[in-house]
This record gives sequence, structure tokens and C-alpha cells, in this order.
Amino acid sequence: MEITKDMCIGDVLDMDTSAAEYFFEIGMHCLGCPASRGETIEQACLVHGTDCDALLAKLNAHFADK
Repeated sequence: MEITKDMCIGDVLDMDTSAAEYFFEIGMHCLGCPASRGETIEQACLVHGTDCDALLAKLNAHFADK
């Protein structure tokens, strides 16, 4: 399965909680907050000033190893 920018963070974390480390790397430390779990990956990257494509590459590499 490919992780895309329009996926909700909560859905990604439900698939594998260890993916949280990649969100922590971009400064998103509020993953337990219901609002953050409902954000898309793209929205989170915009808020945190992060390159969405770079995060997606890391997430997809992480899930490819599973």
C-alpha cells in the first residue's frame, strides 16, 4: 500500500504506530490529539513547514520494509 498526501495521519498510525517517529521528526509531537490524527499528511506538512514529498518518501520506505 502506498502512503499518499491525502491520507489521514490517524489512518497511517493505525496501520503501524512506529511510523510516528517520522511525524516527530517534522516537529509534530501532538499525535495523541484528536485534531492531529484527523489531519492529512499534506496539511501537517503545511502547518509544520515541511516538504511533503520527503515525508512521503520516508513513510513509504518504512512501510515497504514491513
